[in-house]
Amino acid sequence: MIHLKSEEEIELIRQSSLLVGKTLAEVARVIGPGITTKALDKVAEEFILDHGAKPGFKGYHGFPATLCVSVNEVVVHGIPSHRELKDGDIVSVDCGVVMNGYYGDSAFTFAVGEVDAKVVALVETTRQSLEQALEKAVAGNRIGDIGYAVQSFVEARGYSVVRDLVGHGLGRNLHEAPEVPNYGRRGTGARLQPGLVIAIEPMINLGTKSVVQERDGWTIRTADRLPSAHFEHDVVVRQGQAEVLSTFEFIDEVLKSRN
Repeated sequence: MIHLKSEEEIELIRQSSLLVGKTLAEVARVIGPGITTKALDKVAEEFILDHGAKPGFKGYHGFPATLCVSVNEVVVHGIPSHRELKDGDIVSVDCGVVMNGYYGDSAFTFAVGEVDAKVVALVETTRQSLEQALEKAVAGNRIGDIGYAVQSFVEARGYSVVRDLVGHGLGRNLHEAPEVPNYGRRGTGARLQPGLVIAIEPMINLGTKSVVQERDGWTIRTADRLPSAHFEHDVVVRQGQAEVLSTFEFIDEVLKSRN
């Protein structure tokens, strides 16, 4: 059942979503060749706790960490470990927090050092596809309009859309109705109403759309082991233009200052 949010609820989700953006900016400060994915997780967990919130992922269905850290061919749900990042890696960092009873959930794909131009293009296209999706998250449109916006944008550029994983509603629960696929047909699916809060998260592959789950029960990687990129924003459906509750602004500022 789809639960439309009040303005008070939207404000609480915004606060949680902004904290996620600030947490990912802390990750941006330290990410680079030689750091372990577990070290990134520690930075994020301490920052979230210091700001009066709790990690949204840790313990969720048994997930063991604060961040999902997914390197190169790992699409999502990578478990932080002692793996050291290398020059040329791309890393999707997905973070959730729960604060005042409401979740925030956002993801950003980082380039580590000098990344192959083909892979940089994949990352940039994936981020742009999220912007395309946001334009369709307006009252009167349908879920399929969002998916079509992502799919048509990336497939025209030679990339593929993961089908097995989707975006979702967000609020008191991390995953709520409706599901928000990154593919679809225009004019199909649930109608978007003002007050609907959803997490839109394109997961785009350089090669095949097919994915497999590793034996750890969490890690999802591409079937052909080619790279995958992932970006995610929390948005509230409004009349005329979606309102983005999460932000990449803090991340972009840190990355700009590091270059």
